[in-house]
Amino acid sequence: MLRRVNEIILHQPPTRPWGTPNLSPFCAKLECYLRMADIPYKPAAFGRGESPKGKMPYVRIDGQLLGDSQLIIEELERRLAKDGKRPLDDGLSPRDQAIARLVRRTLEEGYYFIGMYQRWKTDEGYKIQREEFGRFIPKIIVPLIRRDILKKLHHQGTGRHSLEEATAMGAGDLDAIAELLGDRPFLLGDAPRTVDATVFAFLEATLGYPVDGEIKRHAASHANLVGYRKRIRERWWKDLPALP
Repeated sequence: MLRRVNEIILHQPPTRPWGTPNLSPFCAKLECYLRMADIPYKPAAFGRGESPKGKMPYVRIDGQLLGDSQLIIEELERRLAKDGKRPLDDGLSPRDQAIARLVRRTLEEGYYFIGMYQRWKTDEGYKIQREEFGRFIPKIIVPLIRRDILKKLHHQGTGRHSLEEATAMGAGDLDAIAELLGDRPFLLGDAPRTVDATVFAFLEATLGYPVDGEIKRHAASHANLVGYRKRIRERWWKDLPALP
């Protein structure tokens, strides 16, 4: 039986690094969705051994653990409808649903690995990661995490490219998002949809990262992406530092 939306316990890394929502774009995505959908939640400590999918974020709803940011959002959208509240994606046309899915998959299954390359494979990025991860896990573990991530990047394919090649791929993804956004306030029109939580999270992960690399400069060259990020922060993330 489908349950209603009650207060959620949100398990994710505890820091707000560099004035951004989270280290992980998937955690930022889910928390942004919760704020956009006005769903009450409480942050809590995390443990990979407890997570249903073995990764962050995960939530506890009515005593039940749920993992994977997208599966959690889809469950919450169903519960909102059951409560008689308007889900964020209510009324989306089949075409817009298709666009949202392709944008999300592009960012989460493609562009994500460009970010991981920058953060873990480059020396500049790894220095930042090592310092930030050391705030909530033993620092001796961080090199082991790096080794595991680099191995995954190689198997996935992005790690086999040069930094210039990987950056060009990511820049093309950003160009496509900027073209789709145009001059609209949100990706699909005047109202926020679930896909906006994803787009915002990955822009935060790019524009908010304290390494002045080519991919960050390319994102900043799109005025509509910069304005979009700022607009969402000002409406749903007033607890973060204001952007210039």
